[in-house]
Amino acid sequence: MKKRVFAGALVAALATLAVAVVSASGSSGPAAKHASPLPSSSCSPIQYKGSGSPQYLIASDLPLQGAGRTQTVEMTKAINFVLGQHGYKAGKYTVGYQSCDDATAQAGKWDAAKCSANANAYAQNKDVALVIGTFNSGCAAIIIPILNRAPNGPVGMISPANTYVGLTHGGPGTSAGEPGKYYPTGKRNYIRIVAADDYQGAADALLAKQLGIKRVYILNDKEAYGLGVATNFRNAAKALGINVAGFAAWDGKASSYEAIAVKIKQTNASGVFLGGLICENGGKLVKDLRSGLGSGVKILAPDGFTPVSAVVSGAGKSAEGMTVSVAGIPNSQLKGAGKSFVQNFGKVIKKEPDPYSVYAGQAAEVAVTALSKSNGTRAAVANSLLNTKVSNGIIGSFSIDKNGDVTANAVTIYLVKGGKSTFYRVIVPPAKLVKTA
Repeated sequence: MKKRVFAGALVAALATLAVAVVSASGSSGPAAKHASPLPSSSCSPIQYKGSGSPQYLIASDLPLQGAGRTQTVEMTKAINFVLGQHGYKAGKYTVGYQSCDDATAQAGKWDAAKCSANANAYAQNKDVALVIGTFNSGCAAIIIPILNRAPNGPVGMISPANTYVGLTHGGPGTSAGEPGKYYPTGKRNYIRIVAADDYQGAADALLAKQLGIKRVYILNDKEAYGLGVATNFRNAAKALGINVAGFAAWDGKASSYEAIAVKIKQTNASGVFLGGLICENGGKLVKDLRSGLGSGVKILAPDGFTPVSAVVSGAGKSAEGMTVSVAGIPNSQLKGAGKSFVQNFGKVIKKEPDPYSVYAGQAAEVAVTALSKSNGTRAAVANSLLNTKVSNGIIGSFSIDKNGDVTANAVTIYLVKGGKSTFYRVIVPPAKLVKTA
């Protein structure tokens, strides 16, 4: 009996000594805090290569199944690459990374129930300092308010891809109650580092004008993002004197779009704008439109039709000549830190990084800075995000306004040529046209 007591006392003493050594080394922070992992049902194991154990977690929330999987998986690699460059540290804090999936195999894209479950997991895990995501605006609309009400929060969220206007500010194309309904506490906790759809819609309308399109037919996939960007494009097109021949929706589950092509042809439209996502049967839509309308009618699409490889895979040669807009600047125009990131990360993945991987990398940089400038509380990290100011970052110099929007709002147009995405031009729409959109 005495031996057991002695053994127990010895174990306790050694445990105390171990904690003292860890704390003294500084590897685990002053509070020797160890982050608890997020559920393995949605998230990867904690990725961490620093000393000691991570005190906090940064989670990414992206759709890792479906047509855009190649693009989003690369984004997770970009985030982890940046965290690795920082030694998995944000100032005095150590931070681990978990990549979480908001898609399901059945849906082949983001899933509302999965977005909600993920959001609640982030909110309930006190070690989640902030979230990088989402890719789809509809999923963001579900996650933002849950994180906004999180204990000791709100939890900060930074998106490298969301473009739906109503997430941050009101205007044409948004719904009643937006954006206020996403922030029930009255405090903002969400920022994005890409231009919103009022900029993208205006840029695509300017492109249509430049391409000589005088009558345009507009389609949308009925989702928040698709309907929103289609509405933004319509408003800007009208302001530029382009006649809108029609505004209708396509069914992402339809087996054929020949009837839509016939209807559009009857309007004598010289261009078609596709407001929506490639995963909503976009490849088949492009194929049927090209077949029914011929090569003379120009097809324009927003960033929902990225990666372009998915469009080409679904539409084949029918995608040739269509344009796809992406919020942000092309890799070829990046300088300094941006040029270095493209070169160094490109060596890791052995190819030219996708534009959204560049923005995912910048989001990770912003996340690290926000955590390092905070006192470690969720509320402080979120507040730090809203005060983001970056000089000569991966995507250049920019800041975040009071709504959570980025001040750098270039839109790049890519042309499908030879079955590949090729740079066409950069458009920065004037503020007056953006306001109209």
